[in-house]
Amino acid sequence: MRHAPAYPHDDALEIAHDVFAVRGSLSMNPLVRISRNMTVVRHAGELSLINPIRLNEAGIGALQRLGRIRRIVTLGALHGIDDAWYREHFGVECWARPGSRKYPLPDDCCLLDEQQPLPFPDAQLFCFHGTQPESALLLRRGRGLLLTCDAIQHYGDYRHASPVARLLLPLLGFPQTTLIGPIWLKAMTPAGGTMRGDFERLLEFEFDSLFAAHGSFLPEGAHRAVEAAVRKAFG
Repeated sequence: MRHAPAYPHDDALEIAHDVFAVRGSLSMNPLVRISRNMTVVRHAGELSLINPIRLNEAGIGALQRLGRIRRIVTLGALHGIDDAWYREHFGVECWARPGSRKYPLPDDCCLLDEQQPLPFPDAQLFCFHGTQPESALLLRRGRGLLLTCDAIQHYGDYRHASPVARLLLPLLGFPQTTLIGPIWLKAMTPAGGTMRGDFERLLEFEFDSLFAAHGSFLPEGAHRAVEAAVRKAFG
């Protein structure tokens, strides 16, 4: 099976106790490359890769020094391009929401559900109720770290975006701020419905940091920033 290559990425950076962020990228075409991120959660010597991205040889080596690559957790319906690569090379468990996805789930995938326990402690799953499966993950580390996929993104910079992408991102609704993904919101909202209630329910969580599958890490003030993004998207 042919897999996508490892695109440019940074080294893993610890952003909370036993939680590591990897800022990377994805090439959409020869001119447009966008950011794409992975979070690594370590527990009892095992690594869970949230929104997994394939790393280069040096990156994989550094990851293995952190612990055993045990599972991948895919939060968004449009993500998963590197899931099969990790399963083939490391025999990892797959965790994801059931339902329509761009990359089909294997038959033995563990299905994410708000009522079911997660494979690591101090964490809580949040499920959006849109047209496609999408989740967020709250890690109770420090003042709370919210992990998202496409629903909520934060851009403090456009690192790893190509020059063309840097020009296009603000025009497409991705300025350098915290935002509700506009393309995601349009695709996820049921006909005649709204996703506002989901975001109001999410804001009941306590968190101060945010790391999404796109953009950059927001180390503090994330709850206020998401509140402002919700007001802008639905106001």
